[in-house]
Amino acid sequence: MKQKLIIGTRTSELALWQAHFIKREIERLNKNVNVELKLIKTKGDKILNVALSKIGDKGLFTKELEVALLNNEIDIAVHSLKDLQTEIPEGLKLAAVSKRHNVEDVIISKKKNLTLENLRENAIIATGSLRRRAQILHLRPDIQIVELRGNVPTRIKKYLESNWDAIILARAGVERLKLSKHISSIIPKNVILPAVGQGALGIEISSSNKIAEEIVSSIHDEKTFYEISAERAFLKTLEGGCQVPIAALSELKSNGFYFEGLVAAVDGSILYKSKIKGKKIEATKIGNQLAKLLIKAGANNILTEIYNK
Repeated sequence: MKQKLIIGTRTSELALWQAHFIKREIERLNKNVNVELKLIKTKGDKILNVALSKIGDKGLFTKELEVALLNNEIDIAVHSLKDLQTEIPEGLKLAAVSKRHNVEDVIISKKKNLTLENLRENAIIATGSLRRRAQILHLRPDIQIVELRGNVPTRIKKYLESNWDAIILARAGVERLKLSKHISSIIPKNVILPAVGQGALGIEISSSNKIAEEIVSSIHDEKTFYEISAERAFLKTLEGGCQVPIAALSELKSNGFYFEGLVAAVDGSILYKSKIKGKKIEATKIGNQLAKLLIKAGANNILTEIYNK
């Protein structure tokens, strides 16, 4: 008799793609396991007419899934890691992370090969991300930013029906949903730094569920884990969420562990950005260290102003 494992997932197209992907991987690597999906709507899925930065809830896309874990209604929850808050509730743990997809953001436009540099003056770009907004305005203060919410297909549909010049989305989501035909260009990582955990999936379980822990260990990617550990430590030290333009990227290479992070003012007028190199076993320490360096450089003024609003 096969072991049954229940995955809790959000209901958006991308969330379902992610859950089915994890299901396939688990069943491929564990022949004695049968995986079922339980669909759960989160607060972030229900409130679509308010900017993420104004809702102010760090568990916006995860809380309902975590409640289901704590109530033993599901065995594992699959998250986009960039949605998973750095403070995991007591009784739960991040048990595994998937191999990371491409981390860049992409420009979605009717015009091909459109870049932030060659966009027309006073162009209109739609995004729901303060991280993207701040970095775009730092590079091009003339650009007009429009608020955009919804799942990936919905955002692309809204763009196609609009008079906007472009929208910006995560490359991973667009490619996973086979919507690459809409990509005008890929934004280099040194132009717009990605969100913490972008491109990776996080598997959350109940700390006491040893069977689930053993099963998901089969899909765990150690390289990605080191990378996101530094990024999440960086975010945690800065106490950032959806209300703060924070970005980070770790890259574990053959010659070392590289980490880059930034904190910016929402209007892009001020941006603190720096790099650091170290060893993978010091990933968390490296993330903390760079956060403290940026705070010392002046990023704390931005954070204080945003949190006091």
